[in-house]
Amino acid sequence: MALVPVTEALERLLNGATVLPGESVALMDAADRVLAEPVVALRTQPPFNASAMDGYAARAADFASVPARLSVIGMAPAGRGFEGTVGPAQAVRIFTGAPLPSGADTIVIQENVRDLGGGGIEVIEPTVEGRNIRRLGLDFSKGDVLLEKGRLLDPAALSLAASANHPRVSVVKRPLVAIIATGDELLPPGSDLGPDQIISSNAYGVAAAAQSVGARALDLGIAPDRKEAIAILVQKAVAAGADVIVTLGGASVGDHDLVHDVLTGEGMTLDFWKIAMRPGKPLMFGRLGDVRCIGLPGNPVASLVCTQLFLKPLLARLGGRSYRQDIREARLGAAMPANDLRQDYVRAVVTEEAGTLTATPFGIQDSSMLRMLADANALIVREPFASAAAAGAACSVLMLR
Repeated sequence: MALVPVTEALERLLNGATVLPGESVALMDAADRVLAEPVVALRTQPPFNASAMDGYAARAADFASVPARLSVIGMAPAGRGFEGTVGPAQAVRIFTGAPLPSGADTIVIQENVRDLGGGGIEVIEPTVEGRNIRRLGLDFSKGDVLLEKGRLLDPAALSLAASANHPRVSVVKRPLVAIIATGDELLPPGSDLGPDQIISSNAYGVAAAAQSVGARALDLGIAPDRKEAIAILVQKAVAAGADVIVTLGGASVGDHDLVHDVLTGEGMTLDFWKIAMRPGKPLMFGRLGDVRCIGLPGNPVASLVCTQLFLKPLLARLGGRSYRQDIREARLGAAMPANDLRQDYVRAVVTEEAGTLTATPFGIQDSSMLRMLADANALIVREPFASAAAAGAACSVLMLR
């Protein structure tokens, strides 16, 4: 099977990927979710003319000139309006959020009033008619579309939905990613290792990347290099309702790379296998019914680079989120040799000075070296057959953070 270019591989992987259906969730559980349906106001806000300040509700005509004396005839705290009518030279003590009493047309803030005692006040600063009043429907009216389908529910959007009297909202289902590590040599962190064993690390980075675009991660653990063991975990993933199955390792062409055989035996239709990129050449993609299967390389750096390039865009698409790789233009901080037929993703550190980005590649690019990836904040993207480039030459970088 010929090597598939990166752009084509991504197009094929995203082909037919549509937003998952919606589900109703309590508003308190809806943070950072994507709306599956618009939010329409179930009420008008404010539902009445309301005071915007603590002060006195009165008639502006009574203090056209100041000082002006008024008689306080009652009180209107928030949640309990004054039931009478404000007449000439009268006022009602009012607090923020309380309904404007009948007859009043202005709120005089308490700082502009002198308490004379005995139920009398003196207005000492002029106030124009209509001041400090929030009019009925100032924010929104019943039936208004407040939040469109596809909106990410940030704090302001959640508060708006609540104020419109929605205890629940319809949000896009969060994609479920089932993660299966494979290999006799792998043990979980905290294990006592034998002389031929290593720690299984890839699942943690893949899970974190999935969660960063709103997906759920289901870690199914480590399968030894036996087809039956891998098949059991694949079946568990399907039974759990996974939208995507990610396998780690075992997708290459060695005698112990069994993932392809297991997945096709379970009914997967292979789409492509092996990409013209470095690191990450042995990436596999296929469909098992409605479930998308991605076989990531076992080498940690290759696994995480492929996660960035392929898994995150897929999960964002399924979850109804917009997603774009952060590609920027920079200058090389060191010379780079000519490239071969594969698109290269070179770990680098990008710095900025006077508005110019400089990308300096690490001297070693072995795909097992996680520390270097953790230190990198970008990948230099080199196209296939790119010629040698001197320090200072233009380059494209994919920002990681």
